[in-house]
Order: sequence, then C-alpha cells, then structure tokens
Amino acid sequence: MNALRKRDPFQEVSDLRQSMDRMFDQFFWAPRAIWQSEMDVALDVAESPDEFIVKASLPGIKPEDIDITFTERTLTIKGEVKGDEETKDARYYLRERWSGSFARSIQLPAQVQSDNIQATFDSGVLTLRLPKVEEVKPKRIEVHSVSPKVIEGKVNK
Repeated sequence: MNALRKRDPFQEVSDLRQSMDRMFDQFFWAPRAIWQSEMDVALDVAESPDEFIVKASLPGIKPEDIDITFTERTLTIKGEVKGDEETKDARYYLRERWSGSFARSIQLPAQVQSDNIQATFDSGVLTLRLPKVEEVKPKRIEVHSVSPKVIEGKVNK
C-alpha cells in the first residue's frame, strides 16, 4: 500500500542544493589532472635516527630524465615525461596519460650530509637516502650513579 507523504518544499531545496554542490565538486576537482600544468609526484618521507628516506613514484620515467638537487634543507626532484607520438587518424575515447615537466620540492626538518646522498631507481620508484649530520643524530648518554658503593664485609668469629 502506498503511503501519502506531505510535500516539504524546504527539503526539495536542500536536495537541489546538495545536487548542485556535488556537480560543482565533480567539475572543479575530479578532472584536476586535465588542467594541471605540472604532474603531482607522490612522495613518502620517513625518518630514522640516522637518515631521511624519500621515496617518489615516477612511473614511466627514465632515470636519466630525473634531476635531483639539494640546497640547505630543500630537496627538489625535477624531470620530464616524454609523450608518445599522437596518432593523427585515430579518435581517442579516453586520454589520461600525462606528459610534460614536473617538479616537487620539500623542506626537511634537519640538516643532512649533502655529499653522501644516495639515489636508486627501481621499477618506477626513486629512493633517496639522506644521512643526517652528526650534530642532529640522537646521542646515547650514559647515566652514572652518584650514590656511594656498598662494601660487603665478613665478620670472623
């Protein structure tokens, strides 16, 4: 059996507003990669007591197309993704692969030994190891007791 519902014009306006908000969100945020001038480089930055470890996802990029610089505490990763030849007589139904230049800079919270930075590239993942300078590495401090030592003695009977 169908139930009768009372019409609520305020709820209808609220529903319309929510629909319009979703539409604008999809229009302005979903196709972000289409109108972006640079590619986003996804990074993971981890810290151990001795070093910072930075991993960057750079799929489809050759190691020789990557430029890494370090100045003071700022690490910069730049590069270029070379595009494929566009097929002139084909009609694309979907084109999401990106080409062009990219750059990503981050500031590290402590000084590193810039002469000892190591970079490796494997399966589209760039891994950087940035050793900390000695002054910022945690130091183990030994605690000494100041109470007098207990001397044990025997009593001869």
